[in-house]
Amino acid sequence: MRQNPSFAMTDVGEIRRLIDLHPWVTLVSQTDDGLVASHYAVMLDDTRDDLTIVGHVGKPDDVILGLGDRELLVVVQGPHGYITPRWYGDVPAVPTWNFVSAHLSGIPELLSAEENIRVLDRLVDRFEGDGADARGLYTLPNDAAFVERLERGTVGFRLTPTRVTAKRKLSQNRSPEVIDTIIAGLGSDNPGLAAEMQRAADARVRP
Repeated sequence: MRQNPSFAMTDVGEIRRLIDLHPWVTLVSQTDDGLVASHYAVMLDDTRDDLTIVGHVGKPDDVILGLGDRELLVVVQGPHGYITPRWYGDVPAVPTWNFVSAHLSGIPELLSAEENIRVLDRLVDRFEGDGADARGLYTLPNDAAFVERLERGTVGFRLTPTRVTAKRKLSQNRSPEVIDTIIAGLGSDNPGLAAEMQRAADARVRP
């Protein structure tokens, strides 16, 4: 992802927020047969306060990706959408695409079976929520033996990125009036992007 200083996102807290809100990521690896990509959910490592993530892949994706042996690129995609030049007013303009995205690269560490089960347990809890009918990893009819068999079909990993490129392109190069028009134009059609643009705009004017 080509970086542009005007749109660079360097704050670790903001990148952590992006990962937390958009955990469904793309894993990309270079192999002898060319590029390969897989899609999995990841989480921030709850024992760290940096950009370390944990996750798992199903076998044989670990072999296909070369997990633990070569560099892995993790693509995190946040809100994004088309921006029409109509929102710029009566001036020469072309359309563009606003987005928030981060690329995390590094060689992942493979987790032990015990660590992998802990991550799987956290992952299920994260998305099941805490409702009365939430079904955790160990909720019956699942039992410990079932979970152990499940774990053997997966490979857990921890990635502390050695390279990070994060970009937040949200019309920062436009006037506040144009940004307001874009946010209003996105409206209910793309509320996620509209909310992200509003949040960024509010942060810029905050004393």
